[in-house]
Amino acid sequence: MITFPIAKINLGLNIVEKRSDGYHNLETVFYPLPIQDTLEIHEMDSEFPSKVKCDIKVSNMTIDGDEQKNLVVKAYNLLSNVFTLPRLHVHLHKSIPSQAGLGGGSSDAAYMLKLLNQTFRLGLQNEELICLAKNLGADCPFFIVSQPSYATGIGECLTPINLDLSGLYIVVIKPNIAVSTAEAFRNIIPQAPEKNCAEIVLQPIETWRKELHNDFENSVFVKYPELQRIKDMLYEIGALYASMSGSGSSIYGIFRRKPQEKEIIKASTESALLKHLQTIIIKKL
Repeated sequence: MITFPIAKINLGLNIVEKRSDGYHNLETVFYPLPIQDTLEIHEMDSEFPSKVKCDIKVSNMTIDGDEQKNLVVKAYNLLSNVFTLPRLHVHLHKSIPSQAGLGGGSSDAAYMLKLLNQTFRLGLQNEELICLAKNLGADCPFFIVSQPSYATGIGECLTPINLDLSGLYIVVIKPNIAVSTAEAFRNIIPQAPEKNCAEIVLQPIETWRKELHNDFENSVFVKYPELQRIKDMLYEIGALYASMSGSGSSIYGIFRRKPQEKEIIKASTESALLKHLQTIIIKKL
């Protein structure tokens, strides 16, 4: 069986409060993005020697660390603690850039829960899958529903929002820069915004540039000025709105027309940014 986990962007991201448990309450709008990984599962042969019940092969991109700590395997283990599941081989073909603020790992885990539920007819409803997904990460519940949502708490409390950006185009640029989420949070001073991002995104998109903010940009751009320059470059070539997604390091721009990769490369060359560009993705929303 096969499924295709998608990415997300954050439309606004405000850190409003530090909690007693050390986490931070936030406000953001998650919007699904048509960049997809491929996740495929096969049952292990009964004679296949394996010390684990679920192994994983990752292709196209390298993911460092113990494969048993991969969120996809953790999703399997989470369900296998409740249901009797066969031993599985998993193949994950990565197209969503890692460490980019696009939610790729969280999406893979959530889609694994959904795939197991469907394949083995576990009978779990979305509400139950969302509760399970909370155990895997704050972004994971969003990918159970994969629809525009206003998120609060640490990102797990979701309210559907009537937002449709179809017909517009998005450019996502992932530079060869890794931003530490812990470091990004360390430099945040929590503060409620003047206007809630859920209200702003329902306004004309032309108003977003002045009103819709990602709080991480203030500190992250100081340390990595190349990210600010990428954002500025996207505006220079016609973006209606540009922002860092999550805590970075990807920068996206939303356009009415479809930008061409060659003009992005030309603008990046003129801004001395070309050496920093690792991945350029252009999609219609």
